[in-house]
Amino acid sequence: MNDHHSVSIVMIEDDEGHARLIEKNIRRAGILNDISHFTDGTTALDYLFKDKNGPALNGPALVLLDLNLPDMSGTDILTKIKAEGSPLKRTPVVVLTTTDDKVEIQRCYDLGCNVYITKPVNYESFAQAIRQLGLFLSVIQVPEVEG
Repeated sequence: MNDHHSVSIVMIEDDEGHARLIEKNIRRAGILNDISHFTDGTTALDYLFKDKNGPALNGPALVLLDLNLPDMSGTDILTKIKAEGSPLKRTPVVVLTTTDDKVEIQRCYDLGCNVYITKPVNYESFAQAIRQLGLFLSVIQVPEVEG
């Protein structure tokens, strides 16, 4: 990702093992951006929209979002990020989840997710998918926050 604007990566993932694997393989792909990790939706939403260092007040971001969280659905978070009038409406959201239900995938795209990736069960396949995501992240352009 371009360094002239520091793009923060916000990872919302309750499984610590998946979170470590995601971060490790994003780093292996050469992505050095800050990664803020949250294990629940409430804390993540507070950071995204209210924290003085959060993306809504502090610049561009990319969100890596699990759908299965302990306190709320990832689709609820996606709805809030992409809502009309949200300062984060243009923020890219990559859904990373074990859910491969076609209805859920369609719903996420309808709500505005940019990429939907089903987590492979196999460790090496998952690691490879995340490395490829890291390569993708290294070339995408992220829009500025609306203000």
